[in-house]
Amino acid sequence: MVSATNVLIALLPLLTIAYLMVGRYWPATRAMPVAWGVAIVAGFFGWGMTPTWIAAATINGFITASNILYIVFGAILLLYTLKQTGAFDSINDGFASISEDRRVQVVLLVFLMGSFIEAAAGFGTPAAIVGPLLVGLGFPPLAAVVVALTGNLMAITFGAVGTPLIIGMIDIFDDVPVITTALDAQGMGVEQWVSEIAVFAAMNHVAVGILLPFIGVAMMTRFFGEEKSIKPALEVLPLTLFAWASFSVPYFLTAYFLGPVFPGLVGAMVGLLLTVSALKAGFFHPDEEWDFAPQSSWPDHWVGDIQPGETSDRDGAVAADGGVVQQMPLWKAWTPYVLVAGLLVLTRVFTPLTGFLKSNLVIQSGDLLGTGLSGSFALLYLPGAVFLVVHAITIGLHSMDGKQVKATWAETIEKVTPAVVALLFAVATVQIMLQSGAATGSDSMLIVLSEGMAGIAGGIYPFFAAFVGAFGAFLAGSNTVSDILFGTFQYGVADQIGTSKTVMLGAQAVGGAIGNLIAVHNVVAALAVVGLVGEEGRVIRLELIPLLYYGTATGILTLLFSYVLFPGVF
Repeated sequence: MVSATNVLIALLPLLTIAYLMVGRYWPATRAMPVAWGVAIVAGFFGWGMTPTWIAAATINGFITASNILYIVFGAILLLYTLKQTGAFDSINDGFASISEDRRVQVVLLVFLMGSFIEAAAGFGTPAAIVGPLLVGLGFPPLAAVVVALTGNLMAITFGAVGTPLIIGMIDIFDDVPVITTALDAQGMGVEQWVSEIAVFAAMNHVAVGILLPFIGVAMMTRFFGEEKSIKPALEVLPLTLFAWASFSVPYFLTAYFLGPVFPGLVGAMVGLLLTVSALKAGFFHPDEEWDFAPQSSWPDHWVGDIQPGETSDRDGAVAADGGVVQQMPLWKAWTPYVLVAGLLVLTRVFTPLTGFLKSNLVIQSGDLLGTGLSGSFALLYLPGAVFLVVHAITIGLHSMDGKQVKATWAETIEKVTPAVVALLFAVATVQIMLQSGAATGSDSMLIVLSEGMAGIAGGIYPFFAAFVGAFGAFLAGSNTVSDILFGTFQYGVADQIGTSKTVMLGAQAVGGAIGNLIAVHNVVAALAVVGLVGEEGRVIRLELIPLLYYGTATGILTLLFSYVLFPGVF
């Protein structure tokens, strides 16, 4: 039986993160380096790791984090490219022209468009983009933030083109001998297994997410409507169910047949196409349009520095010939993301091209300090390369000048820089905890934690698996980092209590999405872009409503999957 002392030592890095970020409100850029230091102390004194192993694990963590940052940088660069050229203004106005009913706009912009942005860019960008779009349409800024954070949960699990599962699970599990050995016995590789995890995660989301678009609308009408009731939301229930189905069917089928890269992207694109087409054909429009009460009646804390309905910086801009800049056609505004989707499919499905990209311009670390650990950085194959290529194409397609390109890069660097330190040290912390076993020939810190948790919760632990994943995302503000932090831990618990590891990791992947609802830096960023400061507590309290629904429903499903429906799955 695992000792309480070892469990406590293994917990120290995670408790440090929780105390500094939740108790002291430290940003991740400060908390993660401290947690890394605590992990070093725990590894050296508690586990007997040598300085060489600690250094190798840290370097390996930095390499893994660099893979994430490359994707993040490319995704956000393209996002800001479209903002700079006015493409997002066109996309926004295209949605507004379909319906002026706020409930319909929430379904289109928050659930579907937000899911598309999450699938294309990830890392907290949907709320930061959709929030200002809603404010531009006339939403109270506080309402815009609350609903924007709620709507894209189903896409978060797969993040930016599968990053949470590819980086957060595949790259991590490849370095865990306990997992690779067990998979070898099953005749599976890590990549194949994580594709199965993706299916179970998608299955959870499809079942629980049936109410997700409705919840976003209901929170708006209940907390920000003049009636303070969910009754107006019930009037658009058919629309929310149609949008859910239009998204969920291609989402699940893509996860089943193609793995973790494309579910959110395909689901959102098909969902948008079908839902917009249905609305344009006259279906699902409520009998009467719903709007907020006059702004004069709004509480002061609903509005900050940016007034609802304010136009973007490009509106009314003067062209070089003295005329007014014309709005970009919708086809042109959407083309970059269509190119992203097409190139990602091509580079993942066309085997000769995939092989070329995986074998050229790959930076290999080799054996790190004689430990057997190694890392790599595939410059051409990682999705970051696709985003950079499409950014270059968009410069010409959208006729950007040098000033715009410079501004785009400056905004991107400003956005990504805070994530660099946080991600480097978060992943390094986890690598030390992961490699503490291989370094000493004993169980790693995460395995010890798993054994301790299994002993406490026993057979009902699957109910809590999603909440553990949510806790990780709450701490780190990232589904990817949550999977890195707790993926091996969840595997260990499933192994200890004798339930399906695949089902348990599926719940972890869903939980990592749920935690983004209340991740402090996501909330702060979403409030900042709509001009509100100091309302974090109010937003987090409201977001606990969808969090508790989603976590509880996922927990019940995980118990059902583990013991009734899929008890024989690895």
